Amino acid sequence: MCDYIGLDVSLKETAISVRRDGRRVWRGKCPSDPGAIASVLRRRAPGAKRVVFETGPLSVWFFHALSAEGLPAICIDARHAKAALDMAPNKTDANDADGLSHLAEIGFYREVRVKGYDSMLVRTLVAARRRLVRVSTELSNQIRGLMKTFGLIVPSAKGGRFETEVRRLLAGRGSIENALLPLLEAWIALADKKAPAI
Repeated sequence: MCDYIGLDVSLKETAISVRRDGRRVWRGKCPSDPGAIASVLRRRAPGAKRVVFETGPLSVWFFHALSAEGLPAICIDARHAKAALDMAPNKTDANDADGLSHLAEIGFYREVRVKGYDSMLVRTLVAARRRLVRVSTELSNQIRGLMKTFGLIVPSAKGGRFETEVRRLLAGRGSIENALLPLLEAWIALADKKAPAI
């Protein structure tokens, strides 16, 4: 007995469809949590041969968590699956899950390689640092631009020197100082966080 499962994953709920011997034998929904899905599949599809879902924001988590539960998780290319799923007369989560289970049964899909957690962690750290650097640069440029409006030209400086120069130029300038010091404090906080450890 071989069961072929399609999962249409969304942030809150996952639509599940189970096929066996060329026909759908069960479909339903459960919270989008791999543990909950594994529990449902142990009851509804004890002979799971393939558990298919599309690439998306939760696919790395789902792949590793379902595999850890002993399920044959397969992540497939969403663009490839879309061509097949768009042929359904009504576009619903349940129908998409049916379409994915059908693809699982006939083997018509393009499997994608899912990165490991360590690889994703490095990628996340690099992306986070890039964003922090970009926001920090935008803030320092904003501070420089706003100060120029009042004839306060910040000389070329980085790090602690930038902060010192900005404070020196703003000293005793009341309203301007009150307006720009919060931006400087935000810049300082970001400058301290720009180098997360890998």
